[in-house]
Amino acid sequence: MSSHEHEHEPVAGLPEELPAGERMLWQGAPSWRALARRALHVRKVAAYFVLLAGWHVAEVMSGGTGLVEAARGATWLVLLGVAAVAVLALLAWALARSTLYTITSKRVVLRFGVALPMSVNLPLKFVEAADLRRHDDGTADLPLTLVPRSRVGYFLTWPHVQPWHYFRVRPMLRGLPDGEAAAKALMSALGASDAVPAAMPRPAREASVTPRPATAATA
Repeated sequence: MSSHEHEHEPVAGLPEELPAGERMLWQGAPSWRALARRALHVRKVAAYFVLLAGWHVAEVMSGGTGLVEAARGATWLVLLGVAAVAVLALLAWALARSTLYTITSKRVVLRFGVALPMSVNLPLKFVEAADLRRHDDGTADLPLTLVPRSRVGYFLTWPHVQPWHYFRVRPMLRGLPDGEAAAKALMSALGASDAVPAAMPRPAREASVTPRPATAATA
């Protein structure tokens, strides 16, 4: 992936220049290791292949074959597991490298996409609540609850959504190495926002998902 892939952006991570009066408060990208573990489940995939290899060895040995020969026969499963984990790790790296989260005084923007770069633009008036979920690897997730009838496509936005929330999708800033800073910036923006309070009825609008064509990668 070329470092020039997003050079057409007027501001890094944003599809357009910030309007007058809007300030950038925070910007960051997910950790590829966090994406690999929690979005692509590399540990579970590795454990699955280890289990398959162990099962194969036990089954072959039950027929009277020696341990060394049984283990040799399971080599292909081990190699297949290593290849699967490597592919998932590479995908996680590509996802993290193509993603940039931005919090401004007016909105949250998620820019992502390996093959087709896209932007999800969430004005703060669509954000009803936010949670900070810390993980033992030092990263954190910041899922956003949108006002009712605001829509973001789950599969279009994956993996930048909270898992299993299909019907009321929660966009999520995922795997943040500096989750505390992102949460403080968002809380500051929401506190200073002139958006309609969450308890009051709001007009039905959709959070915009804007596809943007990717430029050709160069060597």
